[in-house]
Amino acid sequence: MATSKWKSAVVHAVLIAGFLLSIFPFYWLTVMATRTTGEIYSYPPKLGFGTQLLDNARRVIDTIDFFGAFANSLFVSGAVALLVLFFDSLAGATFAKYEFPGKKWLFVLLLATMMAPAQLSLVPSFVIMAKFGWVGSFKALIIPGMVNAFGIFWIRQYAEESIPTELIEAGRIDGCGFFRIYWSLMLPILRPALSFLGAFTFIGVWNDYLWPLIILNNERKFTLQVALSSLNGIYVTDYAMVIAGTLLAVLPLVVLFLFVSRQFISDIAAGAVKS
Repeated sequence: MATSKWKSAVVHAVLIAGFLLSIFPFYWLTVMATRTTGEIYSYPPKLGFGTQLLDNARRVIDTIDFFGAFANSLFVSGAVALLVLFFDSLAGATFAKYEFPGKKWLFVLLLATMMAPAQLSLVPSFVIMAKFGWVGSFKALIIPGMVNAFGIFWIRQYAEESIPTELIEAGRIDGCGFFRIYWSLMLPILRPALSFLGAFTFIGVWNDYLWPLIILNNERKFTLQVALSSLNGIYVTDYAMVIAGTLLAVLPLVVLFLFVSRQFISDIAAGAVKS
């Protein structure tokens, strides 16, 4: 009994220490966003909250079109996430539960594309977007990102373990076509995997800086990350303002993470009860 209590106390201590370490960067970001640039450089560093958060945030909004860039990022990230959820779940479930010629080789090719650095495709992608006349438009951000290899791989692995083959066969006996089976039988089971994939994709697109910087040439269409980069001065940078802008950009992701993690856990728990 004493040994089990000691082990439980050690586990809880390790978990609490891990939680504090993981939350400290966000805490430190918030602290610096409430300070002036001079206070940020002070030594020893001030660990408490300051009083300049509203002033720093106001200067961010006055310097860049923050709300316009926020809306652009929200639109692009939401559109890409929804398209990825549809196409990747469709492809992943097909790889998991259906047989077709060349299935194994196509999946190997899919895995091979995951090993190539994304930076290698920047020049070819830009040339293709220029050929289509999409440079400077949201289509160049949404269309290339609507399918990704990781999402297909993730859904395929999850579907193989969670979707019974007998369920699909029962749907066929009842006269359901492919899309009816996909929509009515597969998607409800894939909800936990889709919750993770949707959040993962949204956060990745929201934080993307390089591709929007290359493809967008109109300030009115800048995403939030590109707009925030203009806060850095050539000779002098107001780091308090930059950090406040970063905090404003991170807050929606924190809210999304809290919501999705709660949904993910509830779906897992519901699946465990049903099984």
